[in-house]
Amino acid sequence: MGNRVGLRRYTNVMTRRQTIPSPATPPGSTPRYRDRIYDDARHDPYRAKGKYQEPAACTGCGAIFEGGRWRWSQVAANARPSMCPACARIRDALPAGYVSLSGPFFEAHRLELLRLVRNTAAQERAEHPLHRIMQILEDAEQTLVTTSDVHSARRIGEALKHAYDGDLDIGFGHDEYSVRVSWRR
Repeated sequence: MGNRVGLRRYTNVMTRRQTIPSPATPPGSTPRYRDRIYDDARHDPYRAKGKYQEPAACTGCGAIFEGGRWRWSQVAANARPSMCPACARIRDALPAGYVSLSGPFFEAHRLELLRLVRNTAAQERAEHPLHRIMQILEDAEQTLVTTSDVHSARRIGEALKHAYDGDLDIGFGHDEYSVRVSWRR
């Protein structure tokens, strides 16, 4: 009997969520829980260390940073010159996404599939100025598309899979901000 009480007391303590008190949180507001905190091991060297001074205009592509995000807009007269993370990646030739296209079906329909890749990237870029194709490298056996972020590479792979089926493999980097997408048919 004594062991059961001790065990029950131990399990209740270990499974109960413990809130983190916040001095800025008034009583009755949403509590924060310790079990939701995690340390993301992936590191993006092009992510801004702080906020950009608003409004800021990219000197490379003309995107505007306002309202806390990059968007396509008219350049304000008082905009500070800056460089967006996508233009910095393109300048340094350090892609975040790699899409590999190969297989006999790809060889037979190369132009059609590359048109789908470019159209998907154009749709992504219209919504998000930082999501761009950096380069398309064509080889006799495969074509490699590099992107400035992980989302457009994943979206290109999913668009190919949706339109033409085939084998799609998506692998995110364990300790870096990158993705490798491979589509084959």
